[in-house]
Amino acid sequence: EEVARREDFRKVATFTVDPHDAKDFDDALSLRKLPNGRWEVGVHIADVTYYVKPGSLIDKEAEKRATSVYLVDRTIPMLPERLSNGLCSLRPNEDKCCYSCIFEMDNHAVVKKYRIVHTLINSDRRFAYEEVQDIIDGAEGDFKEEIHQLNAFAKQLRQKRFAAGAINFDRWEMKFNIDEKGKPIGVYVKSATQSNQLIEEFMLLANRTVATHIGQSGAPKTFVYRVHDLPDAEKLEDLMQFIKRFGYKMKASGSKTEVAKSINNLLDQVQGKSEENLIETVAIRSMAKAIYSTVNKGHYGLAFDYYTHFTSPIRRYPDMLVHRLLDRYLAGGRSVSQDTYEEWCQHSSAMEQLAAQAERASIKYKMVEFMAERVGNTYEGVISGVTEWGLYVEINENKCEGMIPIRELDDDFYEFDEKSYCLKGRRQHKCYQLGQPVTIQVTRANLERKQLDFSLVK
Repeated sequence: EEVARREDFRKVATFTVDPHDAKDFDDALSLRKLPNGRWEVGVHIADVTYYVKPGSLIDKEAEKRATSVYLVDRTIPMLPERLSNGLCSLRPNEDKCCYSCIFEMDNHAVVKKYRIVHTLINSDRRFAYEEVQDIIDGAEGDFKEEIHQLNAFAKQLRQKRFAAGAINFDRWEMKFNIDEKGKPIGVYVKSATQSNQLIEEFMLLANRTVATHIGQSGAPKTFVYRVHDLPDAEKLEDLMQFIKRFGYKMKASGSKTEVAKSINNLLDQVQGKSEENLIETVAIRSMAKAIYSTVNKGHYGLAFDYYTHFTSPIRRYPDMLVHRLLDRYLAGGRSVSQDTYEEWCQHSSAMEQLAAQAERASIKYKMVEFMAERVGNTYEGVISGVTEWGLYVEINENKCEGMIPIRELDDDFYEFDEKSYCLKGRRQHKCYQLGQPVTIQVTRANLERKQLDFSLVK
């Protein structure tokens, strides 16, 4: 009965791409050439709400948690692992129920037709991002043709997005190698690769398509949107003044697209410079925060008029709500209570913030734990922050950041010079400024406070 009501994609080339250590596979991609010469791209999302019914105990707990939390050494899942890593996870060579966006595309990645349907898939292969990247870079591998074709589409989709005024905040992430006891034994930096962008573009396309489908479907209906407001004019003005110190310019007013392009231009200019991290951080802080809302305001950072979260129902409760609302509206159902859904949106946004804070604290903790074994060691680094209480230094080889308290700089009396953003010695006028290379020694690692103290060697 269930098979009969679903479109059968089990014979179509389908695969998942995830981090090498992931267990919860939310999404899969399929590709086939159609007789009319176009391409059919399937974005298949685990049909979690087929298994988790509204009001059930599992549903109530998922609603409360609202998101999975990914700490360095453990995951606190939103759903029980039997669902998240088992029943719902799109593991290879197993029949799985999905909710899918099926796109008919021409060679220029223009969507000519789409449909949103329940499907049955059987994934042929589970890839790690690194494996797909190797294939993109020219290595032999399974589904080589499909991967190259999807990558060509993703590049075109990405190009169109930036042309429309999307902002490119592709930052690196700090990752750890952890032993079986959870101790960090290595630190490395991970940047977004083309394989990450390939998956990202199709997820963005599916999320945008679902939101547009409901948002433009005649009579207004209560829906869960992912919205990102325009940046605050005052904050943009502050950003403009701040970057002037480093010799950069940008537009703080004008059309949405002009301001976005100006921000992208700034982010391009600072790449690889000593002030890159600081300016990126300040630029991100000048942006509004993306939240869930029943009132659609569009998504400024992605340059979309309609956007939602549909593609990760295993780890985000709003995606489960979106799946249920889609079911209701595609079957011709009437609109639901806006107040109830607005409450869910606010709760989910708050829980997302808490999860992000926990994830940041976990990274900081593991960084200090890693460096605690290395107290007394000396490292080359670069001044990454200047404040009236001291200097922040980022170690070159592992991006770990610590602080040299101002009292440690005892060869002069140093003051913070706000205009030139440096610490200046009163007598000798020696200057410590952002981006300056320094050699430091690790002097203290305080796990409770998640703080590293350094002293200056030279």
